[in-house]
Amino acid sequence: MGSDEYLPLFETRRAKGRVQYRLLVVSVFVGICLIWIHRVSHIPRKGEDGRWGWIGLLGAELWFGLYWLLTQAHRWNPVYRSTFKDRLSQRYETDLPKVDIFVCTADPVIEPPVMVINTVLSVMSYDYPPEKLSVYLSDDGGSDLTYYALLEASHFAKHWLPFCKKFKVEPRSPAAYFNSSDDPLDANQSKELVLIKKLYEEMESRIENATKLARIPEEARSKHTGFSQWDSYSSQRDHGTILQIIIDGRDSNVTDKDGFVLPTLVYLAREKRPQHHHNFKAGAMNTLIRVSSEISNAPIILNVDCDMYSNNSDSVRDALCFFMDEEKGHDVAFVQFPQNFKNVTRNELYDAVLRVSSELEFHGLDGCGGPLYIGTGCFHRRDILCGRKFSKEYKGDWKSVKHIKREKSVLEFEEKLKGLASSTYDKNTQWGKEMGLLYGCPVEDVITGLSIQCRGWKSVYFNPLRKAFLGVAPNTLPDILLQHKRWSEGDLQIFFSRYSPAWYAYGKISLVLQMGYSAYCLWAPNSLATLYYSVIPSLYLLRGIPLFPQNSSPWFIPFAYVITAKHICGLAEFLWCGGTILGWWNSQRMWLYKRTSSYLFAFMDTILKLLGFAESGFVISTKIADQDVSQRYEKEIMEFGTSTPMFTILSTLALINLVCFVGVLIEALTGKGIMRVYETMSLQFVLCGILVLINLPLYEALFLRKDKGKLPSSLAAKSIVLALFACVGFTLLY
Repeated sequence: MGSDEYLPLFETRRAKGRVQYRLLVVSVFVGICLIWIHRVSHIPRKGEDGRWGWIGLLGAELWFGLYWLLTQAHRWNPVYRSTFKDRLSQRYETDLPKVDIFVCTADPVIEPPVMVINTVLSVMSYDYPPEKLSVYLSDDGGSDLTYYALLEASHFAKHWLPFCKKFKVEPRSPAAYFNSSDDPLDANQSKELVLIKKLYEEMESRIENATKLARIPEEARSKHTGFSQWDSYSSQRDHGTILQIIIDGRDSNVTDKDGFVLPTLVYLAREKRPQHHHNFKAGAMNTLIRVSSEISNAPIILNVDCDMYSNNSDSVRDALCFFMDEEKGHDVAFVQFPQNFKNVTRNELYDAVLRVSSELEFHGLDGCGGPLYIGTGCFHRRDILCGRKFSKEYKGDWKSVKHIKREKSVLEFEEKLKGLASSTYDKNTQWGKEMGLLYGCPVEDVITGLSIQCRGWKSVYFNPLRKAFLGVAPNTLPDILLQHKRWSEGDLQIFFSRYSPAWYAYGKISLVLQMGYSAYCLWAPNSLATLYYSVIPSLYLLRGIPLFPQNSSPWFIPFAYVITAKHICGLAEFLWCGGTILGWWNSQRMWLYKRTSSYLFAFMDTILKLLGFAESGFVISTKIADQDVSQRYEKEIMEFGTSTPMFTILSTLALINLVCFVGVLIEALTGKGIMRVYETMSLQFVLCGILVLINLPLYEALFLRKDKGKLPSSLAAKSIVLALFACVGFTLLY
């Protein structure tokens, strides 16, 4: 093709309004600088009331201002991508590369087998040549129930894939499709739908019955020799490699009901031994990379979590538009799709979807070098993921990919490959260091993506109108706080590690991208400034000691401007990203809750790990909930339901602000001090009042609710004592 005939496979558009936004940023930063100047120049003298509170606020405002600067990297140059799949088909339909798809699961209780196979079936059903697709399920739970479910799914796939192809259904997760009523049905499709739905329900019933009984049916066990590999099984953390090629895509005799070949389907439970560290998900992914290189060796790898089913059958072709573009695709290492969820309430009770992050911030990162790798919904070039060095001369040759010759039987081949999944294979090798996903951090995906970018490669963020993947978001407050503790703890560990974006990435990626990474890595330290700001001004308000300028002072203007501009801009962003006003308010509540609980414990645990007093762990968020919890979630009623140190902190902080607000209100009304509060402490009063309003669901859980989602009475009593002790103690101190 001549260069003058070149038509790109994708286009990139820069966001409108960048100049206006940058002017706003400059004006807000001027206001922040004026706030800093006011704090430094008006520090109370020794012996004056409020001196230490004032100095503490100076430290908090310095942190908030500097952190706000880091977050502007996410908004400085957002770009938006679109693909031309018709051009891809015209040029490469007969030469499309093979794609390996990795699905990872780790616990059959938290991640039910039925959910796992729905994800597997959805990615097997991509609108892509089936002979070029291979799907690998990594089961770190080593469960025969998951294996049984996958066997059942392999039989159902012979009916499901032709149905999807014939009627072009979306989404291609059977459970999600049957629960939706988006597509109008003609008579023929309606008839076939009844049949395919009956087959699915029968399969689902068999799997769920086996799961409830925790036992594989004898008929299935005797029919499939693969179950014999569990004969020597000891426990989830102590077993040999279990590898089964369930569907061999090379076998022309294995076809769907219409006679077309099926994608390769492989089950893998890598070897686990108590004496050897298994490196969590990173270890599972690296094992899949090695094993798949001997079975299918596709140049493109997609990895998804087991709860993230495919919602868009064109996602593979979308990703290939970036990799296979003749002019701009050669330096693209990975294509990251957003992490979206199907079970989010209208007003996003827990802000689980991270709307602004997926609809704005990642587009901003894309404009300055590329987004983070977030561990799911990501397409990789295999060779780059395995450590290929960057070269401007690199050209992806999709036709020269090594094809695997298999001379042995499937059983012999499986036995040969088991060594690649042994628990000691990584030792004294470059795996986890220079090859594959990197080890040593709970958020191995982020450091892996950063290391790839530091080698000179680029990443791309693609956010299509029809979401590529939909997952299951936590639907209780304990789960969401625990999830964010793990994320923020891992991110902070990155910042203090050799892979810190502050020094490891210096000079290797753009400064703006460094700032963007650092903003995420420094989630946890936000807890200290937020904790201080949500307690100290309220306590000083109770004592009648002002910590902010009076309304009549010129210094009041920068405070009022920064606060107003930041929150109006935040609300506008949230609404522009498709949210609601109540959703934005919920996100503000979660902003407070995460920073004063999840991030606080993440910060403390990270410091303890750095000092050698603790070790890293990996916690899986639960994907199931009982009916009562689900009903409350759908009604957007916050789920507490237990007593944890996080809830003790949140409750105590909420009650401190309530006591301070009510105390000042009573004093102002009875002592005729309304004007004094208005003139000298209006910002403190408003801050305290907002903290009370934002905690209304927590007060309900403490005192008014009777359902199981309320906070326990013992925690309420403990929080009341702590709050009163703090208020009375502070009052006596002054």
